[in-house]
Formats: sequence, structure tokens, C-alpha cells
Amino acid sequence: MLKIIIQNLFHKEIVSTLEECKVIDLIHQNHIDWMHACGKKGRCTTCKIIVLEGMSNLSPITEREEFFKGIGRLTSHERLSCQAKLTNGEILVRVAEENKFPHMLYSE
Repeated sequence: MLKIIIQNLFHKEIVSTLEECKVIDLIHQNHIDWMHACGKKGRCTTCKIIVLEGMSNLSPITEREEFFKGIGRLTSHERLSCQAKLTNGEILVRVAEENKFPHMLYSE
């Protein structure tokens, strides 16, 4: 079972019986609006997640994520939700401040 907890969305929990899935797809399948300006192609960083716990439950970092780390647009605790797959267990994440939608209510 896969589980995503979004800390600053009032600890919203997403649970799935899939064996593995891209993080953004699990979020969207649960009707949560999540930014993805490039259409989930790994060409920007608007879908990034800040991973607080469970980084080892995600797939290895992709070439696109390495590129954005190399130019300082991703830190070691951030992943692109369109590239990272949740492969087992759970992750605790946050929406980055710069990627919050104005029409949504966030918690701290």
C-alpha cells in the first residue's frame, strides 16, 4: 500500500493499492489541485514536493531532477512529483511556498 501525507494541506492523506505510481498522478487521482506548468514532462519545477520523511520510498532521482539540482532549482530534500514514483510505504511532503495556488487554503 502506498501513502502520501501532505503536511501543509491539513495533513491530507492519500492511500493507494497500486504497486508504484508517480507522486503527481496519485495526487491528481485524489482530486487535489497540484501545479504542473510543463504538463508533467519534467521541464520545470512547479510540481516539486518538499520531502520531509520517506525519501527512500521514492524511485531514484531522474536525469531531469539531477539537471535542476545542478542549477540550484531543487535541493536534496526536494523532488519533482512528475518524475518521482512512490514505490512502497509512505512519504510526508509539503507544497513549496512558491508553488501554492491562490485559490486553495493551506495549513502550516
